[in-house]
Parts: sequence; C-alpha cells; structure tokens
Amino acid sequence: MSSAPAHRVVVLAQNGAYPFELGMPSRVFGAADDAYDVVLCTPDGGPIRTNAGFDVTPSVGPEALATADTVVIAPVEPYSLRRELPDDVRAVLGTIRHGARVVSICTGGFTLAAAGMLDDRRATTHWQCAPLFREWFPGIELNEDVLFTSDGRIHTSAGAAAGIDLCLHLIREDNGPELANAAARRCVVAPHRDGGQAQFIERPVANSSDQSTSSTRDWALARLRDPLTIRTLAGHAHMSERTFARRFLGETGVTPRRWITQQRLGLARELLETTALDIEAIAGEVGYAGAASLRRHLSASVGTTPSRYRNTFRSAR
Repeated sequence: MSSAPAHRVVVLAQNGAYPFELGMPSRVFGAADDAYDVVLCTPDGGPIRTNAGFDVTPSVGPEALATADTVVIAPVEPYSLRRELPDDVRAVLGTIRHGARVVSICTGGFTLAAAGMLDDRRATTHWQCAPLFREWFPGIELNEDVLFTSDGRIHTSAGAAAGIDLCLHLIREDNGPELANAAARRCVVAPHRDGGQAQFIERPVANSSDQSTSSTRDWALARLRDPLTIRTLAGHAHMSERTFARRFLGETGVTPRRWITQQRLGLARELLETTALDIEAIAGEVGYAGAASLRRHLSASVGTTPSRYRNTFRSAR
C-alpha cells in the first residue's frame, strides 16, 4: 500500500440511529487494506441512543468533521426524523470543510435535505420514506427507485444494503476496482451493483399484463443471449415502443437498454466468479458478439477487464 495518509471517514450519528448502519461504513471501508481511517462522532460529543435501545459513545468529537475527507450521515428510524434540524446538528454540519465528500445512508438524506445540502441535486432514500421526503422537500429531485446517486461531492443511498453498495462504489472511485472487489469479498457481498439498479420495492402488481412490463422482463431474463432491442421487448409486451419505454422507466427507474446491459453484466460477473468458462464463451452466454464487446462493456461498468475481474475475485477469497 501507499505511504500516503489514510482517507479520513467521519460518521455522524444521531439519536434513533440504526446500529447496523452505524457500523457498516467501518466494516466496508475497513476491509480496504488500511486505505481508510473510520471514526464516529455525534453532534454534541456525547453518547447517542440507538433505536435498539443501547447507547453508543463516539470515538472523536464533532470537531473531526472539519478535517474529514468523507462525512457519512448515518440514518435514524423514521419516527426520529424531523423537518427542521436541531440546532446542534445544523451547527456541526456547517463545520464540514469545503470540498469534503458527503455521503448519506438511507434516511440520512433527510438530514442533508433539511440542511439545504441537497438543493438543486439528485438524491435517493429508502422507498418507504420517499413520500415523506417529497412532502417535506418538494424542490429536491428524488429518485427512490435507484440504489444510490452521485451528484458532485454529494452521494446518497437507499436502504442498508444500498449503503454497502455505495461504500464499495466510493472505494472503487478512490482506489480502483481491484481493491473494491477485494473489500467486497472480505465482507461477503456482491462486488458491484450499479447505482442505477432498482431498489427491490414492494409495489402493487398491475392488474393486467398490458399495464406492466414485468412479464416482459422475466421473458428477457431467460433470453439474455439473444438480440434484445426495444422493438423486440415492446412487441412482446404488446405496446408501442414509446409506451413501453415510458412504463419500463417508471417501473424500474432505468431505460430498457440500460436494464438489459445491467442484467447481461450481472450474469457475466456471476459466470466469471463461479465458472471456468473462457471469456468468449461467457460473452456468448450473455448476448455479446464476442470477448471484445464484453470487455468494453465490463470496463465501462466497473473499470476492469473480465480476466482481471475473475483474478481479483478469486484472489480475494
């Protein structure tokens, strides 16, 4: 590893915090070969009470926010959310240095929104809290369908698992895919889920097949090795291309083209991780014309080649 100082991550915890999300940044960033130094602070420097009923004592004072490279706003249970921030929370958020990266996990986005830090930015939060978020902060561009968003120095994530995905994404941004994949393996989680991937949302199923693209998505998943165009998908759904694209985006949060790419790359990563198939064979299995095409798409998605992805994944076991 480089002799450069570790990247300082300061997690800000408030009363009502979820214990898992408090520890998760330390666990994920801590799996990245000492590249990060993760500490916990609270608005007033004293202990906070988690929603599980036990107290957590911070390791540093709130002044640590002024020198942090990354600040993570931990989430609180919905009952603890407030439209107006307590004075001490607003005050410590004002000490975050200019240029620091700011990250929210789950309902932590409410804290950023109330502080004005999401104004004119894209954001996400847990889908169950999205209606309240829209009511309180109608001027913020919220997309509750995605796992996480990145808008300049501000990053927001959906539920707990999406926070893991965002932390891995940031490791990948800072240090490259090899270290991110190694950290994922140490945490026994998927090495990469695209931020645009939809949250797993319990929404009512449309009453009839002509109102939903669900059956067509299932149909496409079984045919990833075949040519799949918007025309093909719309034809299966018995919709015009325009109607299909609009409904697909509304149900998944991504365009049909991007969704197909995500599914193909997800299957390719699975085959790279679990089989000895050569790259050309894997490309064919997931619908790409050859190894060069798979290499190009995987590199654009996760910043590495199929061979390096496979080797990194195995070496991290």
